[in-house]
Amino acid sequence: MKTKLTKDLEKTLYQYCLEQGSYVVEEVVMPDKKGIVDTLSYQQLADNQIEWRCYELKVTKADFHSKAKLSFIGNYNYFVLPQKLYLEIQDEIPSRIGVLIYRAFDKKAVEATPQNLRAPGFLTIAKKAQFQDLQVDEAQLTSHFVASLFREVDKAKKVEKGLQLYSDDKLFKELRKRQKTGYDVYNPDKNLYDRFVADLRDEAIDGLQDELDARNAECQELKLKLQKYNQPNLEDKI
Repeated sequence: MKTKLTKDLEKTLYQYCLEQGSYVVEEVVMPDKKGIVDTLSYQQLADNQIEWRCYELKVTKADFHSKAKLSFIGNYNYFVLPQKLYLEIQDEIPSRIGVLIYRAFDKKAVEATPQNLRAPGFLTIAKKAQFQDLQVDEAQLTSHFVASLFREVDKAKKVEKGLQLYSDDKLFKELRKRQKTGYDVYNPDKNLYDRFVADLRDEAIDGLQDELDARNAECQELKLKLQKYNQPNLEDKI
């Protein structure tokens, strides 16, 4: 499970890459069994060259010393770290690997700002990465990058469709699981089924009321037209 700090680093790094003009995706499986990189960015340069950047996120010393493979196969490779961790392990970072330091925005400042911030903090470069040739075949890396992008698009579409993707049986089973304590006769508002039926009833009543109001308005309009039609013509009287 990802910690809140890890998620905050991910959100901030994602926004940082977008601001750099890069395409970015998280958790990309590398070709040739080179592991899984936390974040991979792809940027088209002015001379039609492609620049690949790999980012590994670490939030604790134990995480930094993990035996998990570091997928630093890009042209530029970075650790993304909280400042406290960076101060503890900065001497262990290879010379060619860069470092981005994460700092969270001040809570009071965030509450005072009128705009919704796209990230919970910001990144600064503590150490620049050195260029290296791509360590895997670029065509294969591009294929893995596109596959990861598709995965994220598919996840987003599933979230957008929500419960449409579930069968009636699955939904019913989920309702039964959530109703663990059984049916509460004395507190019907606590019963999911009763709440669902009540909502449907209220919607039906509102719908019927809207239709009745529309019918009454039409009826009134017709009465006014009929009344006007039946009035004697003044010119005929003269």
